[in-house]
Amino acid sequence: MPILNKDMKLCISLAARPSNNGTLFHNHLYGQLGLNWIYKAFAPTDLAQAIAGVRGLGIRGAAVSMPYKEAVIPLVDHVAASAAAIDSVNTIVNDNGVLTAHNTDYSAVLELLKTRNISPSLRTAVRGSGGMAKAVVAALRDAGFDDVVVVARNESAGRILARAYGFEWAAEAEDGAELLVNVTPIGMAGGGDADRMPFSLEQVTASQVVFDVVAMPVQTPLIRAARNAGKPVVTGADVATLQAVEQFVLYTGLTPTEEQVREAREFMLANT
Repeated sequence: MPILNKDMKLCISLAARPSNNGTLFHNHLYGQLGLNWIYKAFAPTDLAQAIAGVRGLGIRGAAVSMPYKEAVIPLVDHVAASAAAIDSVNTIVNDNGVLTAHNTDYSAVLELLKTRNISPSLRTAVRGSGGMAKAVVAALRDAGFDDVVVVARNESAGRILARAYGFEWAAEAEDGAELLVNVTPIGMAGGGDADRMPFSLEQVTASQVVFDVVAMPVQTPLIRAARNAGKPVVTGADVATLQAVEQFVLYTGLTPTEEQVREAREFMLANT
């Protein structure tokens, strides 16, 4: 990484509980490509002021994580099709003070469903109804899944999300789901639910595939239980890698090679 200097470009991430994943991944790629850039994670105390800072300080890009994916929409100038389609944002690009919101979560989840050969015939339970849940549910629909239940204690948000994509809502996960997907902060390090699982051990044992979008830690309680039960898993680190590559391209205009992405991912995982 070059020494801090006045010409260095800055990208940031905004999250209630920031992880080092994006910081490690992006900064490693900056180093590989010899870019005079730096990436830093923040936990904003005032979202509106943070976005004003992105604009006013000329910060090139901002990744947006839980719980700000919907709240940032009124604060930007334009919403790209990727974010408008699901009313959820995870990336903001600053072009000379004009902020455009994007969503790279959706494409990352869709690619993982396809490349991991997860059958759309599986009965699926998605726990969560926030901004990330919108990306996941949209990806499931577009990948051909039609037997999906949105599990959310917030009945209004859960029903609205499920209805928008032709799925069902439930307050609690029922037995019988073959694909379990967690899109809540349950299992995330640093919170009160860090040691909990969003699904029961019995449900994990009975499932065929487990998908957890939580990336901190890499091995959440849910992923650990699934691996112990011999189930195929998709981790938050898998999602983080793919969505971060697309962010990197949006920010820099450069496309890293597969080898550079692999090395950045390995660096991220080794230091998380």
